[in-house]
Amino acid sequence: MSLKQFTIDFKELGKEKSFRYDFDFINFQNGFLVKRHYSFNDLFSFSSENKVDVEKLDDVFFYSEIGNVSKEGNVEPVILNFNERKKEKENYYKKIEKGDIIKVKKNEILISKVRPNLKKYVLIDEDNKDYFYTSAFIHLVPKKINKILYYSFRTIFYQNLIAISRQGKGYPTLKEDDLLYLKFDKKIIDRFSAKQDQIVAQIEPIEKKIKGLKSQIIPAQEIINKVFAREFKFDLEKFEELKKIKHYYLDLYSFGNNKDIRQSVKFHREAGIFVVKELKKSSDKKIKNFIAGPIVLGKGVSPKDYDENGDYYYISMANIKNWHFESKETKFVSKDYSDANQNKTVSQNDILIARSGEGTIGKVALIEDEELQGIFADFIIRIRLKNYNPFFAYYYFRMDYFQYLIEINKKGLGNNTNIFPSQIQEFPMIDIFLKDQQRIVDEIKAELGKQENMKQTIEAERNKIEEIITNITNILQVN
Repeated sequence: MSLKQFTIDFKELGKEKSFRYDFDFINFQNGFLVKRHYSFNDLFSFSSENKVDVEKLDDVFFYSEIGNVSKEGNVEPVILNFNERKKEKENYYKKIEKGDIIKVKKNEILISKVRPNLKKYVLIDEDNKDYFYTSAFIHLVPKKINKILYYSFRTIFYQNLIAISRQGKGYPTLKEDDLLYLKFDKKIIDRFSAKQDQIVAQIEPIEKKIKGLKSQIIPAQEIINKVFAREFKFDLEKFEELKKIKHYYLDLYSFGNNKDIRQSVKFHREAGIFVVKELKKSSDKKIKNFIAGPIVLGKGVSPKDYDENGDYYYISMANIKNWHFESKETKFVSKDYSDANQNKTVSQNDILIARSGEGTIGKVALIEDEELQGIFADFIIRIRLKNYNPFFAYYYFRMDYFQYLIEINKKGLGNNTNIFPSQIQEFPMIDIFLKDQQRIVDEIKAELGKQENMKQTIEAERNKIEEIITNITNILQVN
């Protein structure tokens, strides 16, 4: 890739009030050659009526953070209720109480302030207009062609958004003031406006088809829970009922019936006791009975240890938060660092568990790639099993029962909660023949495969919408 360069006077840099001098921003401003264009203010305004009176949130409501939005713009909010405040969702409540919440209206657009390159943009429609959202979104009110502008941000104007984003040492970010530098080709916008009815008429049937397909999607967690519940006669309905119990009585000896003399309410929850009994119905074995070696923690890293020319990934909790290893945002470490930490590497069939942080703790990933070279972080636990199907263990660790064991056993306050190898190894482990493990794995894989095929179909339909937008632009450029 050739080096891009240009010369600019210091006085030109000083004209911008934040003294921005990153290459992409200056290059975008210099490279926008279209004389006739619309400014940001011509097409948008920032919402000024999105404040929420938290005191009035006295019933069930839906709330979405940036993490609850997919790269396709789908919103999967959490369900909250201040009258039934659950410990595992405490971080949401605290953020909302501090004012991190906005309300929206139909046809508005939300753009992520953090990592806008991930395209976590939301078009407010009939399905999601009653949700509340984090104020970490930039809240836009289009003045016209709202739906077309939304899809344009995902396609023809995407590079413009990235160019004005702030590229620091970490992830790119956007501020409201940054959007004021956006420029929109007048010829394109006018064409969209003139053809709005025809364009929307093409888009909406595709959106309707996508909505129908999405309604058929079954969450992976639900599939896994259902198969395990059927196979081992787990009573998930009773489990959910027990989780609702907030008050209960214990004898004093219950507090001394564990080596840590744990006295916390969550550790002694009736739902937790029930889960342990359910799992012990099929076996009295523990995870430690199946490990090939000690369960270990990873290695910490400092900025000087990173090296983009290194051969080993540094696998952090963020890289496994979606239940599998994601290499896209993973950094590499230097050869000296990887050579010194060969005892903290991953191998095929290793299982990694995030051991810290609310919202991340308990997330699991299975290393499937035989060629993957990686060193895992100190906030990750590595488990290597023997005489046990790694996929079966991986699905079992994802099941609600196992995740609940982590919930009641983790230690710490607020977001600083942790689970340790000494605790994990004592958790119950299902013990059945390997052939039966494989049968269950095959069934879960098949069901998940069907869901993945459906998601690919949805993606293909989304691409059709993007093609509608880009084709119109391409025609204008040719003419």
